[in-house]
Amino acid sequence: MAYIGKTPTPAPLTSSDITNGIVTGEKLNADVISSQTELATAPADTDEFLISDAGVLKRLDASLVGGGGITEADMFRLSATISGAITGATITSNLERSDDATFSKIGTGMSESSGIFTFPSTGLYQITYTLMGDSNGTVVGGIQVSSDSGSNYDEVARIDDGDGGGYYHNGTTVALVNVTNATNFRVKFYLTLNANSNAYGNTNYNATQFMFIRLGDSQ
Repeated sequence: MAYIGKTPTPAPLTSSDITNGIVTGEKLNADVISSQTELATAPADTDEFLISDAGVLKRLDASLVGGGGITEADMFRLSATISGAITGATITSNLERSDDATFSKIGTGMSESSGIFTFPSTGLYQITYTLMGDSNGTVVGGIQVSSDSGSNYDEVARIDDGDGGGYYHNGTTVALVNVTNATNFRVKFYLTLNANSNAYGNTNYNATQFMFIRLGDSQ
C-alpha cells in the first residue's frame, strides 16, 4: 500500500486491537492443538482443559474428569490362624497388608486400626472377603459397614463356610459400598466359629483375605 509522506512505523498487534468475540473457529488453524508440546504422562489433578459448557467456554480441572481408571486398590490378609469358639467377633488382630514380592497397592490404600478399616477417599468400593476355614463345624464370616463413624454397623454380606467334611476350603462374599463421606464410613469383618473350627491365616501368602477396589465415584 502506498503512503503520502512518511511510512508509518510498524506496531505489534495487541489484544486491545481485536474486538471480543470476532475470532471464530474457522480462523483457527487445524493444528492449533496437535502442534503444541505433548503431555506424555497422565494429567495432574490441577491440569486444566478448555471445554464448551452449553456454548460457553470454561476451564476444567483434570481432577473433575471421570473415567480415569481405578485409583484405589488394596489387599489385607489374616496373618495367623484363629481358633476356638467365638460368635460374631470382629477380627481385630493378625491383620496385615499383603507384602508378596509381586504385590502393589494403587493409591493411598486403606487404613486399619484394631480391625476397623477406613477409606482414603469417597467412591463406590468393591469389598471382597475370602474366608479359608476348616469344615469341622461352624465357619461363618461377614462384612459390616458403618456410615456414622462406627456408632452403628450393618451387615452387608455373609459367608457360611462349614460343611462338616474336615478339610480347609474357601468361601467368598462381595459387597459394593457407596462411600459418600470418607471421614464417617468404616468397614470391619467378623467371624463365628465353634470349638472345633478354624479360620486359617498365614503371613507368607493370602488365605483368609480382604480386598478393596474403588470402582468409581460415589453415587
